[in-house]
Amino acid sequence: MTPRIRALKILEILKKYYPGFKISLNYLNNFELLIAVMLSAQTTDKAVNKVTFDLFKKYRRVTEFEEIKNFANANIKTLEKDLNSLGLFRTKARNIKKTADLLIKDYNGTVPKTMDELLTLPGVGRKTANVVLSHAYNKISGIAVDTHVKRLSFELGLTEQKDPNKIEKDLMKLFDKKDWKNLTHLLIFHGREKDKTVEKLLRKFKV
Repeated sequence: MTPRIRALKILEILKKYYPGFKISLNYLNNFELLIAVMLSAQTTDKAVNKVTFDLFKKYRRVTEFEEIKNFANANIKTLEKDLNSLGLFRTKARNIKKTADLLIKDYNGTVPKTMDELLTLPGVGRKTANVVLSHAYNKISGIAVDTHVKRLSFELGLTEQKDPNKIEKDLMKLFDKKDWKNLTHLLIFHGREKDKTVEKLLRKFKV
């Protein structure tokens, strides 16, 4: 069995056993999506949703532009307090405030639509940019590699790399572009759920 055929079989199994997979972060606009993904670094989506439930209500206004402006003008100590139940909350607060300010100054109060532009924002790497592009604009530029995707890709023999950017390149070679977005969520979902039946089948296709 070639690496590509095995990879597609793995994808087929994941699709069969996780038909309702989707992004688990809660948001109402593209900016809130960006912030939620930024906050999800080194923490769970459940913890992020708990924080953003109050956070977004506090700063949200009629328009997305006004909400971004509120975050840009937020007192940094207050914002840190809003996020203090999350890991790295001081760094995240600083990055969010700076990002909101840049969106106002450089992008007319909108979330950028390209990978290169998103990567200019503080605290935004390829993982965050890939999620934002695919869910905000339905633009597939790559595969978001979080801790679950990284671990399972290695365990399933889809890559021998440890660096997220190199893992992403390996996965992009194995899977069709139309499946990149789904692959991310399927691996994340399985990484959280660890269904024993699926795990047994997936183990069968390891190198």
